Parts: sequence; structure tokens; C-alpha cells
Amino acid sequence: MQRQAQLDMAQAFRRMHDRSRVLLLPNAWDALGARLFARRGFAAVATTSAGVAWSLGYADGEQAPLDEVLAAIARIVRAAAVPVTADIETGYGETPEEVAATVQAVIAVGAVGINIEDGMPGHGPLREASEAASRVRAARTAADAAGVPIVINARIDHWMQHDGAEPAVRLADAIERGRAYLAAGADCLYPIGLADPATLAALVRALDAPVNVAAGAGMPGLAELARLGVARVSTATRLATLALGAVDRALTGVRASGNFDGLVADFGYADAQQLFESGSN
Repeated sequence: MQRQAQLDMAQAFRRMHDRSRVLLLPNAWDALGARLFARRGFAAVATTSAGVAWSLGYADGEQAPLDEVLAAIARIVRAAAVPVTADIETGYGETPEEVAATVQAVIAVGAVGINIEDGMPGHGPLREASEAASRVRAARTAADAAGVPIVINARIDHWMQHDGAEPAVRLADAIERGRAYLAAGADCLYPIGLADPATLAALVRALDAPVNVAAGAGMPGLAELARLGVARVSTATRLATLALGAVDRALTGVRASGNFDGLVADFGYADAQQLFESGSN
């Protein structure tokens, strides 16, 4: 990607976080999905770390080698031709310096945003807030050095933990963490797994910053999330697993029935091919 094009996309992506409306981000795991999402009018695309890892033949949780992940992100950036934010899990590094190197590499392949988690790889226990903040600060410093104003979406993984913490204690610590991450250079906060409207509203009020939530069954709809003050909604792994579920059902049907009637789809070869035909960008 040309540098000026990346800078323009980075600025455009930042403007999408002005909280004037909810930004809906589909999460892609390959170039085909990214191209489809862009052609369906989505202004930006996110990657799903799990979906990318699975597509590369690895489990989620930083099991996929970083060089393969970077190559996948580069393909998604090229195919989408809209701003792309990359899920880098916990940053692919033990130290802030290693996180900075990861961020520099992700920027080099064209991404204009990142997700970074505050837990250990593979949804492990949360890092100390100060340690997690130092990793966010390293990411911001790396972006500043690269001259690309990426959007840093700092995940707060309290609601991914099953530690029996009292809801009020969990919320209070999430607020403290969110403030620390914002001070370290984060632009958006992501309390993944949080679905309770009252708790979500309290978090949004306390942080007064863009907040991202994960879409899914049982979550409030877009209108209600807007009322609660949510700035951004991403689909996480759900589009990848939805697609795999459709394939699984179709193949199960073929094996059970011995016929191929279940292989009819609304989206066919010509539709996919057209996404990549000359002049289709």
C-alpha cells in the first residue's frame, strides 16, 4: 500500500470513532470475506485472530506464526481496499519492546488499527493493569514512530474470565484498566463478553471514550447500543463460525441423504468471481 493511501485510511478510520454513530465492523478471516464485506458497503473491516489462525491451520491463542498472520493481514488489506484493523491478540511478545515490533510489522503490511488484549495468550489470566498499559504505550510509541495514527482498541478481558469475581468489583477494575489504557494511548476500549445493558452503560459513562462490543445473539441491537453510548460493534469470530456451520450442515446432509440438494446457495461461483474481476475494486 502506498504511504499516503495508508495515512488517508488511518485518518478516515479515526473519524469513524467520533461517536456520532455506531461503527459496525465485520471480522474477516481471509481475502474473499474482506472483499465481500467491503463490496457490501462496510466502511472498514476488522480481522478475527481466531478465524485467521484456523484458516492457516492453527489454534487461536497466538499459535499461528506471526509471519503467516502478517501475510494473511496483507492479503486482507489488499482485497478490502478500505481501512483494516488487525487483531494481534496479546501482541505476540513477552515484552513491550516485542509488542512494539509486532505493531510496526502490522503497520508495514497496511493495517490502520489494532486490537490488543490485556490477558495472557489463549485467554489466560489478566496481566497486571500497569503491565497491560505499558504494552498499549509501546504500541502507541511504535505507531508514532511509523508516522501512522492507528486506532488502538484495547481489550478489557474481565468478562472472558471465570474467576467468580463480584460484578461490582469486576466493573470497578475494568474502569480503572480502561482509564489506564486510554492514558497509555488507546483510542477505544473493548470489554469483550460484556452484554448486560446496565453494566455496559455504567462502563461507557465512566470512561467517556469510544467503547467496542462484540455482536452476538443476546446482545442489545444497534439502536439500543447507540442509546447506551457504544461507539463500535465487531462480529469477532461469529461470521467465521457461521460460515463453517453452514458448510458443516451441508456436508452432513450430503452424507445422510446421499444427494446434493443441500449444496444450493444464494451466493455462487459467479458472485465470488465478480468480486475479483478486473475493475471490481
